[in-house]
Amino acid sequence: MVVVWLRIYPTGDVLGYLFGVSAPTVSRTLARVLPLLEQAGRDTMRLPDPGRKRRRQWSELLHMIPELSVVVDSFEQAVQRPQEQDQADGYYSGKQKRHTLKSQVTVDAHTGYIGEVSESVPGPTADIKLLEDSGLLERLPDEVGIGGDLAYLKLAKLRQKGFSPRRKPHGKPRPIQDVVFNRVFSHFRIIVKHTINRMRRFQAISQADRHHRRYHTARTRAIAGLVNRHLIACGVV
Repeated sequence: MVVVWLRIYPTGDVLGYLFGVSAPTVSRTLARVLPLLEQAGRDTMRLPDPGRKRRRQWSELLHMIPELSVVVDSFEQAVQRPQEQDQADGYYSGKQKRHTLKSQVTVDAHTGYIGEVSESVPGPTADIKLLEDSGLLERLPDEVGIGGDLAYLKLAKLRQKGFSPRRKPHGKPRPIQDVVFNRVFSHFRIIVKHTINRMRRFQAISQADRHHRRYHTARTRAIAGLVNRHLIACGVV
């Protein structure tokens, strides 16, 4: 029942009708089972093991990126507007033009396997701040590189093996080598978008949240575990 709820996100009344139970029973079941699925999801997550090497097939332009790497990105989900004005302002995302929660997802750069999902934070939180606050950079083994999009331009300053696209020099034309590098780098980091897309097929983190931001982290991690199991079943990992 909880997996169906995560996948299609029906109301409690609809879910109760489908499974022949009352709406209060649905709520109690979600509250009891969702933490178990969250923990099961976290148990599937693992960052790359520095003891295992894999051959990379990317362009020599990316020769500086370690063979073992992860890619990080975030996504936002619309939530109900908080009643208090100060709290509502804190959740209003100028990018999405609505109130949102943001989740950070870290995946293996070769397989898309989810290594970590952050705590959910208000949507306006900057991606790089979420990365710093999550503690991922401290937990990531020194041998493992990390890449992200333009929202993570500070990665190179925060970590020796941190990588992001190259920005256009101020007042100067973009060097042709930077154009080529960014094009190849986009192929390197697109895998995190594919994984987030797999996660967001579960409507519990795609539709507007109806539960006043409760269980959001648990939901996201439970879904991450289901996606990881699917990747294993398909032989991707």
